[in-house]
Amino acid sequence: MYVTVADFIREWNWEASLTQKVLDGLTDEALNQKVYPEGRTLGRIVWHFTTNIPEYLAHFGLKIDKVENAENVPTSAKEIAETFQKVSSYAAKVIEQQWTDESLKEVQNAFGRQETNAQILMGLIKHIIHHRGQVTVLMRQAGLKPFGVYGPSKEDWVHFGVDNPPL
Repeated sequence: MYVTVADFIREWNWEASLTQKVLDGLTDEALNQKVYPEGRTLGRIVWHFTTNIPEYLAHFGLKIDKVENAENVPTSAKEIAETFQKVSSYAAKVIEQQWTDESLKEVQNAFGRQETNAQILMGLIKHIIHHRGQVTVLMRQAGLKPFGVYGPSKEDWVHFGVDNPPL
């Protein structure tokens, strides 16, 4: 759990950098990859978690500008990746400016549960991680090599002398 805003910002920046590396590996064509025929596209998923960052923070009382035209998923992977970078950096600044270490202890209703602001911030990171996992699977389905987030991708294991990587 986060005891200080600095603790959160450190983890936020780390997870944002990992997510950025995943997003930087997307192509415009891959954005159309669907989970299943009636499902959301990869582009819709990444745009959702990108535009959700300021919406989520605003829901919990932070004053933050939302992403313009958030309802329209861009067709450019580069635009989505650049937007994520701007939004994640901006979110960190807003949190640093508006919440204190004491603010993290305050309790709010978070989707029917009583949670501290620290728990709410952890929920935001977990939300992005959840969708980032979906994105890496969809990248594979679209024929792309995903970035190895918490360890090497199957293609990168060979650099460690492993022919059959662990599951």
